[in-house]
Amino acid sequence: MAAETPEWVVREDAGMPVLVALYLRQVLGIRSPEELPHLRNMPPAASSEYDDTATLDRLWRTYWEMTVEPQAHTSPVPLELVPGFEMLVALPTEGFDPLIAAITPYGEDAVAYARAASERYHARAHADARSGGSAYRAYASTIAQHERHAGRRAHSFELNVQVLPLTQRGVWWIGALTVAVTDSLRSDVVAFDAAIAPVIADIA
Repeated sequence: MAAETPEWVVREDAGMPVLVALYLRQVLGIRSPEELPHLRNMPPAASSEYDDTATLDRLWRTYWEMTVEPQAHTSPVPLELVPGFEMLVALPTEGFDPLIAAITPYGEDAVAYARAASERYHARAHADARSGGSAYRAYASTIAQHERHAGRRAHSFELNVQVLPLTQRGVWWIGALTVAVTDSLRSDVVAFDAAIAPVIADIA
């Protein structure tokens, strides 16, 4: 690797699998992760329809971890696509029947919501790129500021950023290498720089 090449990787997206998982979390009335806000423009929770919410919460949390960071959270049994969710939801073939039964009625709506949110993100990112901005530049600037403050080069790191239509502005860790950021915050250059700086300082 050339000396001038940054030894860091930031992957930014509004991933449809993540959006589908959060849509299902909300319509099922699942609480965890409690610190993460809800998605905007969602139907009300339907948790009263399910007696064993503790089981759904536990199964959803496992599904969530596998969705956010699949390489770090593998399944001991094969995965199988859940009908109605295209290629976006794959669950272990054993032990997940209660969750599959609960989420199946929401497949079409969840996929439609995720697709619309993801398309909005990509359209905005494309417009930013055409106007001379880029995700790379946003993070490079913050990393450069961190290096000046620390008086050293940034350590090598990987960071995944999910830009999501959340009801509150902020940044939240949702995995060992993954944060969620509100779309409105991501589009505010000054506020985003300030919000992502502590994350960069923590890992770089």
